Amino acid sequence: MRAAHPVAYPLLASVRRPVVRVPGLGVVVTDASLLRAVLMDTQTFSKHGPGAPSDLWTPVLGDRVLLNMEGAEHLELRRRLAPLFTPAAVGELVDRMLGPSYTRLRDRLAAGESVDLVAEARRGASAAIGALVGLDEDVVDDRLFRRIASVTGAVRLSRPRMTDAQIAHAKAVMADLTGHARAAWRAGDPATVPGRMRELGLGEEESLGAVGAFVLTGTETLVAYLPRLVALLHDTGWLGRLAADRTHLDAAVAEGLRVTTPSPVMLRSTVAAGRIGSDDGGGVGVRPGDRVVLATFLANRVAPGFDPVGNPAANLRQLWFGAGSHFCLGAPLAMAQIRGTVGAVLDAAASRGAFEASAAPLVVERRRVARGVLIPGYRELVLGPSRAV
Repeated sequence: MRAAHPVAYPLLASVRRPVVRVPGLGVVVTDASLLRAVLMDTQTFSKHGPGAPSDLWTPVLGDRVLLNMEGAEHLELRRRLAPLFTPAAVGELVDRMLGPSYTRLRDRLAAGESVDLVAEARRGASAAIGALVGLDEDVVDDRLFRRIASVTGAVRLSRPRMTDAQIAHAKAVMADLTGHARAAWRAGDPATVPGRMRELGLGEEESLGAVGAFVLTGTETLVAYLPRLVALLHDTGWLGRLAADRTHLDAAVAEGLRVTTPSPVMLRSTVAAGRIGSDDGGGVGVRPGDRVVLATFLANRVAPGFDPVGNPAANLRQLWFGAGSHFCLGAPLAMAQIRGTVGAVLDAAASRGAFEASAAPLVVERRRVARGVLIPGYRELVLGPSRAV
């Protein structure tokens, strides 16, 4: 986190109160229950307004995307998009676009190869982007992910808006991608995501906006999280334990999301006078126009360490995905991709022979953190065979 945000992270991490007004930054919320209350109160706090996500994404994507909508229109768009994210729909999409990649990852690790999981995650993200925008598989490569990362990498917590030059670059990148999505929507092939959106009754511009939102918010987050989760499992001894017995796998994934918090901060704009916290001096009054910084990475630290057995993450009810009407619509897709990657790694570990619960036949050979990025993660994380196996 410090490598990604060397200025903002120390400032936020120094906050010791559940809610506090920080000059130049906004009202910072670090308590999980208060953070959830803000997310649920859409009458007082909005994704549209000064300091909110709309300041970042409306100039790039337009004003009718899930990232910057509230109220009845937002709920109606979510309702129409929901069939894309049923377990059956997500399972079919992930199997089709990433199933062969998971098989190759498992086989390479099982054969004793060293694999950079960051590069693997990027290739998977590029394939997902290709499926979302209707690209042919033969034009999907790592450059596709890097183009998206060049847009999200311009975002800084200390700066509520992009510069004019950054907006122009972002619009050019998205125009190219949505051009493919537009063609797929007009073709109406339900095998493509834009074609399926048309089949569900979404108009052309609504579909393009939704595709843009999914591409910008989901891909880099997942690329950052997957290697961090595997590193966390390795460092805590859980990689070997889960390879031998997957009873606690779901809890380990949830704990990984709690500990790493791939989306470390959420933003809201105050649209009505109110108060965050109690009236006995521990809360903070808010006024229209106040920026609210929801420090999810601090709110998720309800317990120290990483504990899939105790599973303190369960009490947070997936707060890292949001809450209420803005709970991440694409969460089922993200979870399916997480399970696919981790499953491939664990299958490879298990195939390399018997081992003690405290060790694993796969080890992290080297790692480098990424700097100057929106989502904290690794630049490189190489997993390879343990020389003891």
